[in-house]
Amino acid sequence: MAEGAGEAKAKRKMRDGRDKAKNSETTKPSPAIPKWPLVKPKQDLQITRLKDTDLFTVQNFFTPAESNAFVKVAESIGFVHQGSLGPTKGEAYRDNDRISVTDPLLANAIWESGLSKLFSDIKIRGRVAVGLNQNLRFYRYKVGQRFGRHIDESVDLGEGKRTHYTLLIYLSGGSKSKAKNDSSNRSNSPSELLVGGETVFYNSRNGIVAEVAPAEGMALLHIHGDKCMLHEARNVTKGVKYVFRSDVAFA
Repeated sequence: MAEGAGEAKAKRKMRDGRDKAKNSETTKPSPAIPKWPLVKPKQDLQITRLKDTDLFTVQNFFTPAESNAFVKVAESIGFVHQGSLGPTKGEAYRDNDRISVTDPLLANAIWESGLSKLFSDIKIRGRVAVGLNQNLRFYRYKVGQRFGRHIDESVDLGEGKRTHYTLLIYLSGGSKSKAKNDSSNRSNSPSELLVGGETVFYNSRNGIVAEVAPAEGMALLHIHGDKCMLHEARNVTKGVKYVFRSDVAFA
């Protein structure tokens, strides 16, 4: 059934809190520069298109060792709970834990490890992709936590750069398929597989466009800003969901 105009308008107001001063996120400053894992260049990355170039996934973008190492570093920094005022106040329901760091070196390393090639043929209004937003975020969802329906805003980064895609990389998941040629030790992987926590996208009639189940190391990319689809992170029912988050900038 089609949404009423009022309901649709209300949902479009449920913006990602990172871009709204009234829904400002708490950032816990790290006492020292984190020692991030080395992100290796990836070859022959394969795109699975869920909606043309507006929504696609990339399997094994991080190796199991890289995913586990990022989780360890994030936990050593310490997560801060992030909530919201809720739909009655015009904000999406949000209940997760979060870390935010600014690290241009890590942003560039992840971009050059394979994303730059994936975006070589994607243009937005004549602009080309030039790298990641240096503001890098890590999300943690425990059992019962979720992020309600919302859209992600495009962000002006200055110097002619603006974000147009959201990048999510799942650091844990319900499946742990091993990447080819990856001989890393899996003994440090979480023992409990993730259940729930799917990222679900909706069209203007509230129909489901795609349901993406988290898989360790998989990247999910979707267009944001004025073309962003309403989406949500469903409730986690077992295990812990860890996600790396940034944005693809164009200029």
